[in-house]
Amino acid sequence: MSSGILWFKNDLRLDDNPALVAAAGQVDRLICVYCIDAHFEQSSDYGGAARVGPHRSGFIAQALIDLDQQLADRQQTLLTVRGEPEEVLPRIAAFIEASAVWAEIERAPDEAAQLGRVSARLPAGCALVTTEDNTLYRLADLPYDDLADVPATFTRFRKTIESTIDNRVPVAAPETLPGAAELSTLVSELALESVDVGPWLPANPRFSGGERAGQARLAHYLFDTDAIADYKQTRNGLLGDDYSSKFSPWLASGCLSARRIAEQVRLYEARQTANQSTYWLVFELRWREFFHWTLARVDAELFSRGGIIGRDDRPTATDGPTIAAWQAGRTGMPFVDANMKELAATGYMSNRGRQNVASFFARDLAQDWRWGAAWFESQLVDYDVASNWCNWATVAGVGTDKRDNGFNVLSQAKRYDAKAEYVLYWLPELEAVPAKWRHTPWLADADTLAAIGYPRLAHIPRDWGNHLPD
Repeated sequence: MSSGILWFKNDLRLDDNPALVAAAGQVDRLICVYCIDAHFEQSSDYGGAARVGPHRSGFIAQALIDLDQQLADRQQTLLTVRGEPEEVLPRIAAFIEASAVWAEIERAPDEAAQLGRVSARLPAGCALVTTEDNTLYRLADLPYDDLADVPATFTRFRKTIESTIDNRVPVAAPETLPGAAELSTLVSELALESVDVGPWLPANPRFSGGERAGQARLAHYLFDTDAIADYKQTRNGLLGDDYSSKFSPWLASGCLSARRIAEQVRLYEARQTANQSTYWLVFELRWREFFHWTLARVDAELFSRGGIIGRDDRPTATDGPTIAAWQAGRTGMPFVDANMKELAATGYMSNRGRQNVASFFARDLAQDWRWGAAWFESQLVDYDVASNWCNWATVAGVGTDKRDNGFNVLSQAKRYDAKAEYVLYWLPELEAVPAKWRHTPWLADADTLAAIGYPRLAHIPRDWGNHLPD
């Protein structure tokens, strides 16, 4: 009886899972494994925040429970164990005499290095087989000879792929899977530490983890509500559930396939309507795609202070009180503070908010942008290494866009939150400030600010015009 291992990572789904499909067709017995490794308890090199914060760990816990339930419907089980994959997987492989370990390929430096360590320690006769990751295209689909030829700008990338290739068709989950081994015996014989992720579950999550919740969100946004039909007009919203797709949490943990989303959008266009909004949602998926292939192209350069373009004039400051005030939503700039309050409470922030708080951190507060990106890594329920770090690098002026333009956060606040509804939702204490000053409370008298306990903005950027304290 042939045996193999399926190593789940950021692909917590059955639908359109290339590693699952490959493994299911090759062996008679399959062990499905997820490793709770040291990454879950590590601190960031930039400020010491946990790399996996409670919002993301809670979402992953929900996703693992959902995955195990779905595997059970196919007479399979998910083995969730504590330990480094390079320690755990080779031991299991030797015990069951596995012919292969199947896993999604990784392109970020740390994750790719982990794949290498696993491969190096597998027993003789057992190979690490990597399959495509959660992108619209495979490397072989791209119209470039190698990664070095991937364009450095999104516009060139988008125009090339739109004119030369179609989105790869997703593959349905196998109806049946190879049988599982007796896991209790395996766990006992190898002294593995099984993990109950139940204690990680959040009390009031903003999003529910798992493939079935992701599929429900996809159906809701497209076919149940037709919200996608207005996406281009509403995507810069700040309050509510349907101003944007909110697919990102499920994409980040691999509960939703990017290819399945694109396929469902095409189906919606055929059945309902095709317009600028339906195009724009796939356009945003292509932005995500560009960042993933950019990370593959530039590797560790992305995480340097000078970024992809190697600038040596970016801020080096890492002032503790300044960064702490930004993290806590206590800068004195309401639009920034409201977004940071939402992030802390829910693990989520709108795209418009992310761009503005990043620009404020890296440009107006003049802090090393990597400390901000690392805080997002810790806090975001939808953290994606390529999207997060490429977006931060771009806003900080060290990414793929050679235009060195930040955001005028005050102008953005007045444009996208004209009535200060978003600001008041997350900062209700500003009700005590006259309506005309809710985006500029430093114009209110000091006694008012003191009474509500709201901080006074310490520094007014020059491009904010005449909104200076009295």
